[in-house]
Amino acid sequence: MLALPAGTDNTADPTTPTGAPTDWRLQIPEHHRRHLRAWFLAIAGLVAGVLVVGGVTRLTRSGLSIVDWDPIMGVIPPLDHAQWQAAFDRYRQFPEYQQLRQGMSLGEFQFIYYWEYTHRVLARLVGVAFLVPFLGFWVRGYFNRPLALRALLLFGLGALQGLMGWLMVASGLADRPSVSHFRLAAHLGLAFLIFGYAIWLVRELSLPGVRPARDRNRRRALLRGLRGIGVILALQVLWGAFVAGLKAGHYANTFPLMVGRLVPPGLLAWDPPALALLENPLSVQWTHRLLGTVLLLAAAWFARHTRRLGADPGSRRLSTALLALVMVQYTLGVLTLIRFVPLGLAATHQFAALALFGCWVWTLHHACRLAEA
Repeated sequence: MLALPAGTDNTADPTTPTGAPTDWRLQIPEHHRRHLRAWFLAIAGLVAGVLVVGGVTRLTRSGLSIVDWDPIMGVIPPLDHAQWQAAFDRYRQFPEYQQLRQGMSLGEFQFIYYWEYTHRVLARLVGVAFLVPFLGFWVRGYFNRPLALRALLLFGLGALQGLMGWLMVASGLADRPSVSHFRLAAHLGLAFLIFGYAIWLVRELSLPGVRPARDRNRRRALLRGLRGIGVILALQVLWGAFVAGLKAGHYANTFPLMVGRLVPPGLLAWDPPALALLENPLSVQWTHRLLGTVLLLAAAWFARHTRRLGADPGSRRLSTALLALVMVQYTLGVLTLIRFVPLGLAATHQFAALALFGCWVWTLHHACRLAEA
């Protein structure tokens, strides 16, 4: 059992009807919830920063520059020429240097080292930003049992992300000078999950109760539409990671045609053919394009459907915002492709995907809290 700290109010809110289940959020005073919202929002912002820097690290091919996983002493970078030379000599023992970067200077190594170092330090900062306030809130009695368990789940996801990050890097230190695109997808997916869950907790602590819906069928229709969009969005992010891992954005840099066709020749040219959509860079990019187009059509349908249902004003506004972000993301994806993946555009494309996911989480929470009539 998880004991509650002294001072935690575990009584039912006086506005809760007699006999109705107590809303765990209403057991937490509003001024406490306000501080907790700021905390979870700060964590979400830090995760977004880590993701952007991680994207730049990947685009500059800096991710394999630090070849050891040292969670404690790794926060201290090389401080003098001898330490820098030792780090560089260590890097030169691995396939990336031996196969791709023979003759690299120490200055060039320092450039890629600092990108990966910044990425790792920011990731550790997320852990500190969780643990220090968590202990302070715990001592001051901010948590009840449901919130404490939710917060600990967020921390567990962060710890798993750290392990997944190293497993990803380790996959590029063996035989080939590139990380597994499957592990990259798992690493990126966990980042999205942590960000989305932090946003969800912000919303949980923002609403004192459910809001009226027009009727049960409207609410169910909204949730069905959002779940469908969520599945497409998850697949789109997954294949986006495959594109990044296989550097598939450097193939067929035209739009909407690929190699002069909507369906490029040799789409399933792989052994076995079924793996082409997972392994063949051209096929992976085509799948990412297809999923993006399907997502755009689904978001347009959902925005229109929300209005035709006569949904509440909040749902209509959020569905419009969701469509707008999908359109921005789609445009950024096309520009990134036809301009041969420039660093700024590619990083913005990745950040826009995270913003889109955050909007979807916000909209889903809104729909889930609508009361069934």
